[in-house]
Amino acid sequence: MSADKTNYFDLVYQVVREIPKGRVTSYGAIANYLGLKSGARMVGYAMNAAHTQPDIPAQRVVNRQGLLTGKHHFGSPTRMQELLKEDGVSVQNDQVQDFEKIFWDPEKELGI
Repeated sequence: MSADKTNYFDLVYQVVREIPKGRVTSYGAIANYLGLKSGARMVGYAMNAAHTQPDIPAQRVVNRQGLLTGKHHFGSPTRMQELLKEDGVSVQNDQVQDFEKIFWDPEKELGI
């Protein structure tokens, strides 16, 4: 892994650690906040690499429609949903309920 990629992953993790319990954000919102408008895929790669790090709440990052597209990286098909439920987030059929209401936008919340 290149130093640039490692540094980018660290920046992503810094943002993800700020997502409050009970809220979710999207890969694209994190990429946008970090100044990479088309970097959602890279945020996804960072999240895929984060599931073994207990201090990174990767379950709080979903796709732009609130779908649990990264759930297969959590060790079991239901683990991501279970973690979100522990956070107070309701999920039905792999879809975050009230997504717009609980969406956490790092650009608004953290400012630039």
